[in-house]
Amino acid sequence: MTYSADLALAQELADISDSIALSRFQALDLHVETKPDASPVTDADRSVEQALKAKLAEARPNDSLIGEEFGNSTGAGEGPKRTWIIDPIDGTANYMRGVPIWASLIALSIDGKVVLSVVSAPAMGRRWWAAPGVGSWTRDIDGNQRELKVSAIDDLAHASMSYNNLQLWDQSGQLPELLNLSRQVWRTRAYGDFFSYMLLAEGALEIVTEHDLKIYDIAALVPIVELAGGEFSALNGPLTDSTSSVLATNRKLHDVVMAAFN
Repeated sequence: MTYSADLALAQELADISDSIALSRFQALDLHVETKPDASPVTDADRSVEQALKAKLAEARPNDSLIGEEFGNSTGAGEGPKRTWIIDPIDGTANYMRGVPIWASLIALSIDGKVVLSVVSAPAMGRRWWAAPGVGSWTRDIDGNQRELKVSAIDDLAHASMSYNNLQLWDQSGQLPELLNLSRQVWRTRAYGDFFSYMLLAEGALEIVTEHDLKIYDIAALVPIVELAGGEFSALNGPLTDSTSSVLATNRKLHDVVMAAFN
């Protein structure tokens, strides 16, 4: 199976998202609300998802959709079950505070497996994408494209780890394990949201782990990490649609980090 047409569509969806989200970034009249789960949402999040939903209804009317802001829709197509999974703005808290580390996450799942994705961070001038037969790639701020490969570091003492939100680690009861692991690695940082996983795929760090995620936070990250040679799982086992706590590594360190948390 080739994925060139679907990857081209995902890139087009990212272009649409970039245009809308950038036009509202740092806008003085940006409208922000708090959702029932206490997370923020802006008018830009909703506008992006509505635009992408409309484009998919036109281009792939038989496909299903999982979206963060407007829920799910079920396609009527026969054959393989195709589902687009969209987070219109990953890093909304950054977005509404004027921090440029935010991105649109766009993924396609076929029969329950995420096969391709695009992560687009226009305020950073960056984009990442991956698909079978294509590999994992990024476009740098200068416009150059390069294929991604995780690092070859196989010793915790030389590894760099990124986590997200110490409060969530405390709430999970696993803050002691995180702190213990932090004493064994070379360096710890909290780069945040999608960006930690993109740095992993680029070989700039070796371990990323965090809690309290949903499928639309995770799906687009997986092909980019895995096709760059990394490993992606739940923190306590295989990755599923209901996974909330995740671990991504350069593969060489996956088992030892998994053991540290279990």
